[in-house]
Formats: sequence, structure tokens, C-alpha cells
Amino acid sequence: MIKADFFRIPFVLFLFLVLGNQAFSQKLYSKRSTLYTYMGVSGAKLNQFNQMLEDRGLSELRNKYHSVGLGYQSRINDFVIGMELIHNRGSYSEFDGYKMGFRISRALVNIGYAFTEESKFQLIHYMSLGVGFLNFQMLPSEKPAGLESFLEDPESGFILRKNDIQKGTTNYGDFLTEIGFQLSYDFDVPGREEVVSVIAKMGYSFSPFEGKWQMNGLSFDNTQSGAFFRVGAGISLPDRNFFYKDASISAHLITGFHFTSPKKFNSILSDHGYDELDGMPSNLGLKIQGENEKLLYGAEVYNLSMKGEASSTQSHSLNSLRVYGNLGYKALQYKNFGLGATAGIGYGNLRYSILKKDKPDFPELFEQRKFDGYLKNSGLMAKPEVFVEYAIPMTKMKLFDLVFTAAAGYELALANYRLGELDMADYMTAPYLMFGIGVRP
Repeated sequence: MIKADFFRIPFVLFLFLVLGNQAFSQKLYSKRSTLYTYMGVSGAKLNQFNQMLEDRGLSELRNKYHSVGLGYQSRINDFVIGMELIHNRGSYSEFDGYKMGFRISRALVNIGYAFTEESKFQLIHYMSLGVGFLNFQMLPSEKPAGLESFLEDPESGFILRKNDIQKGTTNYGDFLTEIGFQLSYDFDVPGREEVVSVIAKMGYSFSPFEGKWQMNGLSFDNTQSGAFFRVGAGISLPDRNFFYKDASISAHLITGFHFTSPKKFNSILSDHGYDELDGMPSNLGLKIQGENEKLLYGAEVYNLSMKGEASSTQSHSLNSLRVYGNLGYKALQYKNFGLGATAGIGYGNLRYSILKKDKPDFPELFEQRKFDGYLKNSGLMAKPEVFVEYAIPMTKMKLFDLVFTAAAGYELALANYRLGELDMADYMTAPYLMFGIGVRP
């Protein structure tokens, strides 16, 4: 079932922009839009899990994790709104030939207020509302020798997931929030209206409802809480650099289908007595695209997934995360209709999980530990794409457009993407069709 929490994110964004028209319709306004990325650190101490380890004379897990993120921000006068995708990876600890650790991700809408006038320097106070995902695992340090031997006995460790986005992005859930400050400073780019913004963010993230991140008898709430510090850089389009502004950065939710199927992999699954993964992978993600004088640039992140029942006691999923940097050209703009093409290069991974449906609670789970299996590989990806778009002005002052897009392209795997000894590049290489809806200031 699709979780309603995930779809509240674009609703909050749309509602804010529509209602915000009332605030700006009676006065002059200035705008800027920004695409940015960052890295950072935070801390999360797993009190209950660490207490279980201490009771057994073992060392605690490391409490620091590292963050990477992609974000979009639009400022209209002193009001700020945006979206972020954040991936946090904890430090792994070694124990008895196993690696223990966690990773989390968040999808957030940011709403804020600028304390400074529109200028090269900005100070913003903001609050984030969103949803998340948690993965905690204890798996062997050594990779499986091969796919055949892995499938003969996949139960090598355990994997616990809350809101499992490896089975689909719409599984994001449970309310999360952040409160923080953002500082930035602009550096001019010779010959361009764009500026490079250096950004620092600091604040505190937390889960406001206690007990929402409990798995197998232990609380993992602290994985979603902690002070953070992040630094990064982005591209901004401030009004002050334009005499007549015909440029913007837009944010889009995208979804679509990839015309491919893991036929070879399914054949091997069937040979080992597992059910096959049916259908084609679908995706859902975020695309941020800048446009200035027909030049297009930006980034996109989307998550492909297939899922099903492996057996009467196991489920399995085949998942792939794609992250692209794009560059392109808009060949035609006629009134509200546009046509263009982009080329992208980036990162892709491929992850197969086979999970036991029923696992005991801690501490029995920690003692037995052999329930689940996991295979992963990663490499480079490339793609050309053509798209059409139609924009509808949404306010009297034309503060933003609602943009509908349709795109067709072809993804090319630039690595083997082996699961065990099986080359999965033919599965990763495929044509696709995507549709999107977004906002463009």
C-alpha cells in the first residue's frame, strides 16, 4: 500500500506557493532559485542496542554518521521554500567476522525566513518537515563467493528495515523534522548570470513521535535525531544579475518505467526454487533543472525497484539507485510549450535483498543472526534524453509555473554490475519513459 506520508511533501510545497501569492500580490518582489549539494556529519547513539552489547561485554557502536544531500531552494522576498534528499551512513563496527551498522535517508520540505536582504550574503532560519527510511544490518565482512553459492544458502546475517524504500520510494514514511540555520555567500561567475553559492547548514534533526522507529523489540529513534553540521555549494540565479530575467531553476517529482527485465537473474532464481521477479522496474525521484539562454543543467535522483515473494517464508527485492548530473539544450520554446534534450552521466548501484519474513526480537536475533542475504554492486551510468514540457502560470503575479513534462531516453551501463559472477549490465541498459510535475519560479 502506498504511504500517504510521502505524498504530503509535494502537497505542502504546492500549498505554500499558492497561498504565498496573497503575500506578494500587493508589492514588488525579488526571487532567486538555487540548486545545491552538501556533505556533513552528525551523531546518533543507539542506547538500547548499545546496552545489549554492553551486557555481553562488547564495545558500543560508533555514534557518528556522515551525510550527503541534494537540495532545491526558492526565495521570494524574505520567504524561503525548498526540498532536500539526504542520505546518512553510519560508521560500521566489526564483530566476530560481521559488520554492523545503519544507514538512513530522508525526504524533506524546507520552509524558512531570511534575516538578511537579498544580497551576496544570506542568513536563513528554516524548519524541515518530511519522511524517512532506516536500514540496520549485521552481515558478514566477506562478500559471497558467487551467486550460485549465495542462493543455495542466502541466510548469512540479518537486515532490519523500516519504511523499506528498496521496495519502492513510496514506502518512505513516519514524520521527521529538522530546525536549523543556513548561511551562504555568492561568488560571481565571469560572463554568466549564475553565481556559485557556498553554503553552511547547522541545526538539529529529530523524530517528534517517540517509538516510531522501533524494530524487533528495540528502539532506533536516535538514528533520526542529533545535531548536524553540513557544508556544500550550489548554483543560484539572483534577480540582481538580470535586466530581463528569462532564467530559472525548477524542481520536479518524476516517475516512469524502464523497459527491461532481469531475465537471466530470474532464470537462476527459478533454478534454485525461488519465485521470479515479475514485470518491469518503475521509479520515483526528484529532478532539479536550471535554464538560462536555452542552456540546461541540473541533477536528478531516482530509485528503481522490483519486489515480490521469494518463497512462502521469504520476500525479495531488486533495487537500483541512479544519480545523474545533466547538461542540455532547449531547442524550442513557443509560448508555454518547450522541447529540448539533455545528456547525463552519473552513479548507479544494484542491490538484491532476500529477507526472512519472521525474525525473532533482540537479543535472540543478535545471537542467531542468520536470516537474510544481500548482494550489491555499483558503477557509472550514462543517458541521452529528449523531453517536452508544458508550463501553466499559477498566480496573478506569475510567481511560479506548474510544469508538466514527458521524457524518453536510453540508459547505458558503463560497468558490469555483477551480482556474484552474473553480469547484470544488460538489465541496467534500457530505454525508459518518464513523466514529471514540478514548479518553476
